[in-house]
Amino acid sequence: MSITNPFLDPSRQAELYGHASRLAGRSNALLRAKTAGRPVPDAFVQLVRAHHHRPDRLGLVLDVGCGRGTSSMALAEQLRPRHVIGLDAAPALIEQARRRARHVAGLHLSFLRGDFHQVPLPTSSCDLVVAAFCLYHSTHPETVIAELDRVLLPEGLAVLVTKDLDSYREMDELVAAAGLDLRATGHESLYVSAHGGNLAALASPSLDVLHTEDEKHSFTFDGHDHVAEYLATNPKYHLPPGLYGDPGAVAAALRGVLPDRPLTTQSVVTFVVARSRGGRS
Repeated sequence: MSITNPFLDPSRQAELYGHASRLAGRSNALLRAKTAGRPVPDAFVQLVRAHHHRPDRLGLVLDVGCGRGTSSMALAEQLRPRHVIGLDAAPALIEQARRRARHVAGLHLSFLRGDFHQVPLPTSSCDLVVAAFCLYHSTHPETVIAELDRVLLPEGLAVLVTKDLDSYREMDELVAAAGLDLRATGHESLYVSAHGGNLAALASPSLDVLHTEDEKHSFTFDGHDHVAEYLATNPKYHLPPGLYGDPGAVAAALRGVLPDRPLTTQSVVTFVVARSRGGRS
């Protein structure tokens, strides 16, 4: 039976991002587990400084798929552009991003709800566009990249970020071994639409690719309780009834069948830096 990729299923977006706490739970569990790899917001700040022709005098910066606003705040704090706009399709995430930003003084920062297929900004208005861990939510990410090029100024820069197809394979194996989802290792990658192996090719019809970089990120989860914080709302897995959204129940199910021990897993993060050609078709 064919199972629709949840990242490409519009009917599941409310489930995935209707409550900011679900994304926060997964993100915080992953962050606590991280043992190798740069913080991604710091990485693309470094890339902007290396490749933008005037990184210290940026005008408008657009952070696409901004989620809870972590990357938007990093861009505003570290690059000090004239203004940063965070864009996301999920109202709950935009609201939390706004709440979090209120506690940081002196930032020129705002958040908009919108679809990255139709960015609500004028043509040639942005010095910089960042799109991290979001392009794989589109069935046609190349059209999203073309739209990002539309809002870039001539010679403006785009930094695109994604993961490899085999990210967190050890997590898949754990879920299958525990019997929580026997098909876990066979599900289509969540990142199949825009992954490390195709991201540069997706960008090249619209932008001039300047730099591609792959960086291994490693994670060690302390044990079943820590793993369950990540698994409980992970849309890739088809958990038994009563487990989804309940980390305590997931941890108990894992303890019932497997020894409680740390889990180490990896992901390769791909960064593509590209420049607008300055012409509009």
